[in-house]
Amino acid sequence: MQKHDGMNYAPTGAARAVCGKGEFRIAAVGLDHGHIYGMCNGLVEAGAELALVYDPDPAKVARFVGTYPGVKAARSEDEVLQDPAIALVAGAAVPCERGPLGLRAMAHGKDYFADKPAFVSRAQLEAARAAVAATGRKFAVYYAERLHVEAAVHAGRLIRDGAIGRVLQVIGLGPHRLNAASRPEWFFRKEKYGGILVDIGSHQIEQFLWYSGAAGAEVLHSKVANYRSGGHPEFEDFGDATLLADNGATFYFRVDWFTPGGLGAWGDGRTFVLGTDGYIELRKYLDVARDPEGDHVYIVDGAGERHEHVHGRVGFPFFGDLILDCLERTERAMPQRHAFLAMELALEAQERAVRIA
Repeated sequence: MQKHDGMNYAPTGAARAVCGKGEFRIAAVGLDHGHIYGMCNGLVEAGAELALVYDPDPAKVARFVGTYPGVKAARSEDEVLQDPAIALVAGAAVPCERGPLGLRAMAHGKDYFADKPAFVSRAQLEAARAAVAATGRKFAVYYAERLHVEAAVHAGRLIRDGAIGRVLQVIGLGPHRLNAASRPEWFFRKEKYGGILVDIGSHQIEQFLWYSGAAGAEVLHSKVANYRSGGHPEFEDFGDATLLADNGATFYFRVDWFTPGGLGAWGDGRTFVLGTDGYIELRKYLDVARDPEGDHVYIVDGAGERHEHVHGRVGFPFFGDLILDCLERTERAMPQRHAFLAMELALEAQERAVRIA
């Protein structure tokens, strides 16, 4: 698995099927972002059958079929949506197209799994909420920086089990490598990608809500900037925000596109969680200058200090839980309200952001 370019970062894990062969058939529609590979990896490892793929770009389809032998290339999106055997559609189209694709999938009786950001406007979010209520279908969101990072999964379990007491504050750092020359045109157009706090800030906000156990939050302050991408005036290469949860927990996060070329991963993702009885630090993708492998968890509590390297030990339970949720109409993987709330707060932070450069 390559770690240099976050756009094509697609983790793999051990196969842990939760359903029988052919019991849960899925399709991929919209291959504009490489996250579709991580999404499909997780679902296939959990037992899904990847049956169909569609994208208007034949080159993208050819690469996808080469990666997943046996998947059939559909002639149109409609062919996928009209297939009664397809239970879920996974989509990583251009961000502004993800919400509308979900509406079409749900209207055809499919559950839907979108890459983040799932929406670039409040209107898209509210349309999805209405469609979920009307159809009873699921609209899941791939918040990969928690769902597909073993250190982040492990931290959630530690917090749930009371390892650090009540969560008081979360700090999230989400730096990314730009690789501007390899990015498509839509990546730099705000109406298409939504702004930095929507695009990659939504990862951070979802983690805060999950770790703090918050049912709601307010955006206190947010900022965005374009410090070094003058050739793309609509692009934002820096953003930060402060939030306050309904249970009193606070949150600060920073996201940026300034990962230097010398780092051995696309970003030095860190998360710090302070509790009443201790704290946790996550070094997600590497431990700088010490270990090129990620998934490092540092814990300090009343008993002492410890370091746990959990790579390959935890797995990615979200995907199996999502399949079971679709089959059994439950909410193991992630409550629908939570998935939408993270996007709502990201949209609010983006709307309220002060432009500082």
